[in-house]
Amino acid sequence: MSSSPRAPRSDLKAAPAAPAAVTPMGWMHTARFLTTAAQLHHLPAMDTPEIAFVGRSNAGKSTCINTLTQQKQLAFASKKPGRTQHINLFALGKQGVTDTVLADLPGYGYAAVAKMDKLRWQQVMANYLVSRENLMGIVMMCDPRHGLTELDDILLEVIRPRVEQGLKFLIILTKADKLTRAEQAKALSIARLQAGGGEVKLFSALKKQGVDDVAQLLWDWTHPQGGSALAAALPASPSEDEPEALDE
Repeated sequence: MSSSPRAPRSDLKAAPAAPAAVTPMGWMHTARFLTTAAQLHHLPAMDTPEIAFVGRSNAGKSTCINTLTQQKQLAFASKKPGRTQHINLFALGKQGVTDTVLADLPGYGYAAVAKMDKLRWQQVMANYLVSRENLMGIVMMCDPRHGLTELDDILLEVIRPRVEQGLKFLIILTKADKLTRAEQAKALSIARLQAGGGEVKLFSALKKQGVDDVAQLLWDWTHPQGGSALAAALPASPSEDEPEALDE
């Protein structure tokens, strides 16, 4: 009695699926809390590239950070602007390996804060921006409906020498969805004149305008050679969660 024919045996194995390519947004999503400090000397000394986020209270700084990292509450947004008094550091990169640090600096210029507190925060910020050795880039938030203020101009003067020496600098015009297209173009032109060689981007957390562009720029700042070694171990871009409408 003849046996039924067997299916031909194959020794070929399916090739493993290629890992998903890392994206700047996927990299930003790896952000996690690192440490907080009320004074500069409390910050850990690091040799990892650091990017500082600065801006007036209510300029949309916390919302911008949370939108870029696709995390609703990574950056704390107080219901009372100007009450966040610490420098908060967030690590970027695969778990266990930090390739970049984001520094969220206290918002400045809120009228209801006591004068002595304002002066102390401003001094801490100035010292940080002038002396932090691993600082390689600064991102300034600006509400384009109000433009750069006197305090913004003071901060620009503080960092100008370091920008001239190669420090990266970006002005983000937040809440761009509140402007018409013509108003956006005008705000861009004005900010570019004031940026002193830095870059300017329109940004809207609500409309997701400029989010990919800013993430790409920060990636390029910190990975000038493409960061291939780290990129291989990073996750692909996640699905985005809708950010909360925070104001700070």
